[in-house]
Amino acid sequence: MSSLLDRNLGQNHYIYQDNFYNSVRLAQTLLDRNVIVCGTMRANRGSIPHDLEGKGKRLKKGQPAFHRKGDVMVQVRKDKRLVRMISTVHEATIVNTGQKDRKTNMEIKKPYALVQYNKFMKGVDRADQYLSYYSVLRKTVKWLITVVLYLLNCVLFNAFFVYRTLNSN
Repeated sequence: MSSLLDRNLGQNHYIYQDNFYNSVRLAQTLLDRNVIVCGTMRANRGSIPHDLEGKGKRLKKGQPAFHRKGDVMVQVRKDKRLVRMISTVHEATIVNTGQKDRKTNMEIKKPYALVQYNKFMKGVDRADQYLSYYSVLRKTVKWLITVVLYLLNCVLFNAFFVYRTLNSN
């Protein structure tokens, strides 16, 4: 059985992935095969340390907490909701983003892993963001209609993106 990563194993590649795929066990397995991982995590994956999850619920807005086991770091940060990160490459450092909070006019500081994740996942998340604004999806009993409407939504977005790229003004 061939996997999507077979040709990239053992080559020290970086993978930035969304919360659907991440877990501590997967990060450790990929790290053992020289693939470096960074991404967000879901709470229901069952691999976030209990002390960190409990500590995360008591954090104030903008405050981070982390737990490291070997080369795998799990980090939580309180924002509008609790953001869970996992990384096998980043340290638990906090950096200035160069942005200021609108209410307090103070510098916004974020964990370096989160800044790098946002930098490299921007295109994927941006497409999802645009598709959510003008979605053609409707609730329906027939699953085939949902699939067709989703594909139509993707085609419209791709046409918009190509048009915007070719017509810069």
